[in-house]
Amino acid sequence: MSRIPPIKPGISPATAPVEQRLMAARGEVSHLYRVLLNSPAAADGWEHFLTIVRQRLSLSPRLRELIILRIAVFNKAPYEFESHVPHALNAGLGEAQIAALRNCRTDGLDDTDCLVLELTDAMTRDVRVDDALFARVAANFDKAGLVDLIVTIAAYNMVSRFLGAAGIE
Repeated sequence: MSRIPPIKPGISPATAPVEQRLMAARGEVSHLYRVLLNSPAAADGWEHFLTIVRQRLSLSPRLRELIILRIAVFNKAPYEFESHVPHALNAGLGEAQIAALRNCRTDGLDDTDCLVLELTDAMTRDVRVDDALFARVAANFDKAGLVDLIVTIAAYNMVSRFLGAAGIE
């Protein structure tokens, strides 16, 4: 379900090149991408950028999925949460940790996880990050890691906010 009608793959010559890239990268054209295909350029850029975030940044898959699940809960994006549970399990998060995240708890998470979630919370709720929190995060990540962490949090806030505005559930 969504507020913007999804584009059915395979029927529009205008979206065919993007659909082919999506199929090559993901093996499917998900509901999210079918909605994004209403703007082929947006769909193409979205996939390119988020593929970099998912596959080429220095952040571990475990931390990335931890961030995504937390953002999905805060931004009321159940589609995002459920879509990422299999990825979170594959990245090493356990069922109990995922259940805790679903309820905004930190059961079974280590100090680094909790620090990353604190940054995620600040960026998601307040947008700005206070100097004391940033200093604590910076003490645990190199400069590339800091950028990758911030980019990941920002990118998945974008995803959840698009899902919410477009009514994708």
